[in-house]
Amino acid sequence: MSREKLVIRDNSTLRAQYNSLLKGDIVVGRLRLRESEEPLLLDLHERGVHLIPPGLSQLVSRSKTFQTALFPKFMLPQTRAIHALHDLIEAISDYQKSAITAVITKLDRRNAGMGVHLWQSIEEVYTHASLGNIPFPFVLQPFEPECRDIRVVFLDDYIEAYWRHNPYSFRNNLHHGGQSKPCELSEEQIKLCRQVMERGCFPYGHLDILVTKDGKSYLGEINLRGGIQGAKISPEEYQEKVEAIHQMLLQKVD
Repeated sequence: MSREKLVIRDNSTLRAQYNSLLKGDIVVGRLRLRESEEPLLLDLHERGVHLIPPGLSQLVSRSKTFQTALFPKFMLPQTRAIHALHDLIEAISDYQKSAITAVITKLDRRNAGMGVHLWQSIEEVYTHASLGNIPFPFVLQPFEPECRDIRVVFLDDYIEAYWRHNPYSFRNNLHHGGQSKPCELSEEQIKLCRQVMERGCFPYGHLDILVTKDGKSYLGEINLRGGIQGAKISPEEYQEKVEAIHQMLLQKVD
């Protein structure tokens, strides 16, 4: 006997009904998952359960190293995921061929700049990683001095961008004392945001754009949600727009 499709909007109900969900059922809102539970997103997808926002965007938001697999052409050249010492040894050769000295590492699941570290050489990274001082996996990329950082809040037709800058630290996050100022995105930067969001199935998102001193723009990272300190939009307006996007996507589900 068939039943009407279920629309689940909270994680508690999802947990209770998980194994009884059928093809066509819908889960609205990000799933709260432990790292070891992330395969549940794949299971739901394979069973034909619709996820709003899509499961891919939820996975991408959770892992910086996964982002390097999806968005390499949008990121700073030579940005890569390091899963083991073997990857790091390969990176040493490539970075030295390109005369890259100072580098940045980003721990995989840390936000607000808490897992970002600056090293004077990739050999320093190798030394600390081989001694167990850096947990795998992590993101490795060249350090770009004098670069600028733009946070973009992308909510359907609402787009807001602002510079984040800290004159006393390479970490521009407002959480670490950075300052913000509204800015206008170029058409090229808006196109970059749209391409990244399309590739990762993001119906909305927070994007960090790195602008080098020669004016080139690259993706730093992307998340479905993030802090809006420095943005004009209020938390209430923000939530209203997210819920409106969810409702729009819900109406499109057959």
